[in-house]
Amino acid sequence: MRPLGTSRSGAVRRPSAASGPRPVRRRDKPGWYAPTALATDALGVFAPVLAAYTLTGEPHALAVAVTATLAWTGVRAAHHRYALRGLGETGGLLATLHDALILIGLLCVLRVLTGEASSLLTAAAALAPAPLLSALTAALTHRHLARRRRRAEALCRVLVVGEVGPVDAVTAQLAARTDHAYVVIGSVPVGNGRLTCGAPETGRLSADEPTLTLALSEVLPEGPDGSTVLAAAHHLEADLVLVAPGTLLTGERLRRLSWAVQDAGLAFAVASGLSEVAPGRIRVQATAGLGLLHIAPPLRHGPQPLLKAALDRTGAALGLLLLAPLLAALALAVRLDSRGPALYRQTRIGLGGEPFTMWKFRTMVTDAERLRPALESANDHLGGPLFKMRRDPRVTRVGRFLRRSSLDELPQLLNVLAGRMSLVGPRPPLPEEVARYGSAALRRLSVRPGITGPWQVGGRSELSWDEGLALDLSYADNWSLTGDLHVLARTFRAVADGRGAY
Repeated sequence: MRPLGTSRSGAVRRPSAASGPRPVRRRDKPGWYAPTALATDALGVFAPVLAAYTLTGEPHALAVAVTATLAWTGVRAAHHRYALRGLGETGGLLATLHDALILIGLLCVLRVLTGEASSLLTAAAALAPAPLLSALTAALTHRHLARRRRRAEALCRVLVVGEVGPVDAVTAQLAARTDHAYVVIGSVPVGNGRLTCGAPETGRLSADEPTLTLALSEVLPEGPDGSTVLAAAHHLEADLVLVAPGTLLTGERLRRLSWAVQDAGLAFAVASGLSEVAPGRIRVQATAGLGLLHIAPPLRHGPQPLLKAALDRTGAALGLLLLAPLLAALALAVRLDSRGPALYRQTRIGLGGEPFTMWKFRTMVTDAERLRPALESANDHLGGPLFKMRRDPRVTRVGRFLRRSSLDELPQLLNVLAGRMSLVGPRPPLPEEVARYGSAALRRLSVRPGITGPWQVGGRSELSWDEGLALDLSYADNWSLTGDLHVLARTFRAVADGRGAY
């Protein structure tokens, strides 16, 4: 019996290099995603514009509708919104908003150049449905793809190559989350050691870099490393070879392995070792033959933080004004339900470790803190400094409703107006929680805490301490105004869902 991936002559089978490396496949990703997105974008502009201009008696209704349709689909296509590799990967809200702003600018330029003089109100009303329908289609596509991936469909099959430690780390990190396409189906460790990640070992590379001779290269053009990796990849039908470099696999050896994999028509990727760094902060540069990753620092100073602070206070002021009747009604309900004040104040830790008084609607009995020590054994977060109980007996009847709907957080608009909190940010911790923080956890105090944040839209109390901390640290380093808008949009769905609120 001949080795896996070899021909009768003993050479490794591989596709012709002339065919070139094939792109990373997302197996079984539905082909109707692209035509559905295109049709929705086209009809979402054409029909409303034609109807609005016809009903209002504006001239050239058909020409305007066709122009607007071509402009909208052109902007979307220029940003690769119809590429199958990207469809369904995100909710698409921010991308749609970005494209809509470009569309408005483009149509304004065309309006000036052509002298088109239709009513601006009619034009705005006619264009409004387009981004809404596009965003809705993107969100539904994302949900459909997420459901398929939970059923182990539409995935990219990954073979991980590297030393035992890095392979274990990469495999564990990919397995810990389901918001991506990659599933590890095998590994090729380098050197000695035993894997603990559970990925099937489908070959092993020597700890020493192989020395290629002329005779060996004639039989195995890929060399021993490439031959072993390709045999494993073909046997497992891998779509991607992911290399986790280390002291035993770097430099010339890594370079030759990339040649072998890509010449065989497989996709090749290298794990940098960085984690929780937003793509917008990474810039790739080739210097002296080296591939360098430049990491931009987190946004701590400059116009974006100043704009965030201004938007926070403006939004808080408007929220308090518009929600005043609701706040009064909730305060009355709390007072009627149980003895004690309507508002509950508590010391929390904010930006830079500064304590402040945070306001909430009271959801517990007045002596809740005195009763807590007797409930420590029932803590659902034994692995960290948080105290959470799914059925906390101290919570009142109205308090359960307020917690599930997150309405108990509304008085924190006062904290936002005072500049101690933000609309979006990490959860504000208690002083006793911060006292148990390690050096990594303290980094979450580098930004202002928020009324909502990644923990709110990611599962709230159902998250473990480590999961919540990872979300907060990622936010602290990668926040942006567009990211905050995304969190705010997802907050409405999380509140309606009520998952993890107790």
